[in-house]
Amino acid sequence: MTNEVLHAKLKENFGFEKFRPNQETIINTVLSGQDTLAIMPTGGGKSICFQLPALILPGITIVISPLIALMKDQVDSLKTNGISACYINSSQSAQEQQFYIDNLKSNNFKLVYIAPESLSYLDVIFNELTISLIAIDEAHCISSWGHDFRPAYTNLGYLKNRFPSTPILALTATADKATRSDITKQLNLKNPKTFVASFDRKNLSLEVRPALDRVKQIIDFIEKKPNESGIIYCLSRKTTEELAEKLSKNGIQAKAYHAGLDNETRAKTQDQFINDDCQVVCATIAFGMGIDKSNVRWVIHYNLPKNIEGYYQEIGRAGRDGLPAETIMFESYADVIQLQKFASEGLNSYVQLAKLDRMKQYADAVSCRRKILLSYFGELVTENCGNCDICKNPPTFFDGTILAQKALSAITRLQESEPLAVIVDFLRGSRNAYIYEKNYQTLKTYGIGADISWYDWNQYLIQLINLGYCEIAFHQHNKILLTSFAKKVLFEGEKVKLTTVVKKVIDKNEIKQEKAKAIKNSLFETLRKLRYEIAKEEEVPAYVIFSDAALRQMELLRPMNEDEFLAVEGVGKVKLEKYGSEFINAIIQFHRNKSVIKKEKKDSTYKKTLELFENGISVEEIAERRNISQTTVISHLAKLYVDGYNLDLSQFVSEEEIEKIRNAQLKLENPNALKPYFDYFEEKISYDKIRFGLAFIERKNQSQQV
Repeated sequence: MTNEVLHAKLKENFGFEKFRPNQETIINTVLSGQDTLAIMPTGGGKSICFQLPALILPGITIVISPLIALMKDQVDSLKTNGISACYINSSQSAQEQQFYIDNLKSNNFKLVYIAPESLSYLDVIFNELTISLIAIDEAHCISSWGHDFRPAYTNLGYLKNRFPSTPILALTATADKATRSDITKQLNLKNPKTFVASFDRKNLSLEVRPALDRVKQIIDFIEKKPNESGIIYCLSRKTTEELAEKLSKNGIQAKAYHAGLDNETRAKTQDQFINDDCQVVCATIAFGMGIDKSNVRWVIHYNLPKNIEGYYQEIGRAGRDGLPAETIMFESYADVIQLQKFASEGLNSYVQLAKLDRMKQYADAVSCRRKILLSYFGELVTENCGNCDICKNPPTFFDGTILAQKALSAITRLQESEPLAVIVDFLRGSRNAYIYEKNYQTLKTYGIGADISWYDWNQYLIQLINLGYCEIAFHQHNKILLTSFAKKVLFEGEKVKLTTVVKKVIDKNEIKQEKAKAIKNSLFETLRKLRYEIAKEEEVPAYVIFSDAALRQMELLRPMNEDEFLAVEGVGKVKLEKYGSEFINAIIQFHRNKSVIKKEKKDSTYKKTLELFENGISVEEIAERRNISQTTVISHLAKLYVDGYNLDLSQFVSEEEIEKIRNAQLKLENPNALKPYFDYFEEKISYDKIRFGLAFIERKNQSQQV
């Protein structure tokens, strides 16, 4: 398949001019018939990796998806782009299911979405279908090492045996090394090609706050964002309901969402949120997996998440359109205790407890948070992001190179086989039974850090993990392993900056109280309202019509014909035909109205100044009455005089002064600004006199030209 064909399909069917990182390579790998594992961040464009091949391959693409909401969402988006797709799940009647099955047999669909629990519906017709590709979304659900294990996924391994020549594409946004290996093994993938895209979501700002008066902080935050959708994740069902009620009492459209609510209530809340009829959802982690709402502008964690994978996936629901989005996490000791209790009672408890510890280390970090997130997923970077609270308000660092060398050397001496606590004991020269049992007291660097407290060493090691010099192997009993960065410190003289941990405290008095004003009457708001109306008519989410990013581009480019409209990212051939004329007309009309309003507004403000001046009101009093500066009043009067109004301005500037200004104009070669005149006169003639003098000169020149 030529790159030209792929790019043409991308623009025609999805409205994009170019692929995102790794998309094109993954698509080509799939088209070549090879099994593939794609690790791509939330909002990184995973769906295109199987949707576009589905258009090219001759048969049907089966998409395994965990949630009904996700299926409907994606099918709606595909239909809007003119692509035939359907889903089959337990929410449909037997007649509906049979209808779609019959149409699949007739090759009327290119894609069919189905839950792993519902695959049996297709068993009876598998032999009648040409299945060209099997895509398994949220593939981390198959692994008990993962953060969201779903037993139904474990049965998917048979698909490779059933369709040995059909390529399988497994996709996930969050999978550490252990989970990746488990996915390929359990799905029986044959020599799979693995792609790990950058996990760096630069558009997301990262912030951690202490849990002081959380509700007040949240209300203050939301009130500054009146038209922006957001999600608040809570630890308990009770908290979601209490918080939603408190927000509602403060005039914020908020709903609770958790697994304890009936299906109808949950579905209604989700639909309201997706369709922009509800601004805020207060939810447990039951909400949001696979939700493709592109215009979520912020995500708040009311409580500490239980692991970094879950946290990353949840914050990834913000800013999927690529526009700036904010994330805030609140941290409290009570949350940690509660989560420790949950983890100790669950599957693989030692792994879950270790991952919780890592989450807490992230929250307590004193180095760039983005670096920590990326290093967790094996992506090592050297530069700080500049878009997290640590980068924006950096702590005081000291040269911790020698401490780092001691710690990394200790990990080496212990052959990268011990967890963090043992390394600290080794550094401090502890004489406990485990150290002596392993004969660690005989090693060269034993006790090299005996002068530093256990707590401090623990914190320094956490910092080194956060900085990417070492990592925790959760699937190997939490051993601390060195990364490639460690060599630079041990052998190449790289300097390491560390800091002692200082607890952050937010002064409630410093929290800004002002409410942000909604930008009314902007083109974006005009287009957003049009999008909302169309979405209501078509009974699809608003972002399915166009994303916020597409609307922002329309606002910037102001397309007023079809060719210009087609140049907008997210506008393909089908969407141009369906929506082009309405949006183009809206842009043209807005442009006309703005021009009229601007002129009327300008004419009106000058007229008010003129009326007051002609009634004998002084410049000072005009400024006071109109709540504008005296300089603005003077500029109005000067402009009115130039435009031909017969105003007596002799009180402001004498004939002698006008003559001096005329001479200065010649010598200075008619500068555009007033300051050159002011400097020329050595500040002896005021700016106001200069402005009026130039008005006299300009009007006289105009009359002579006539």
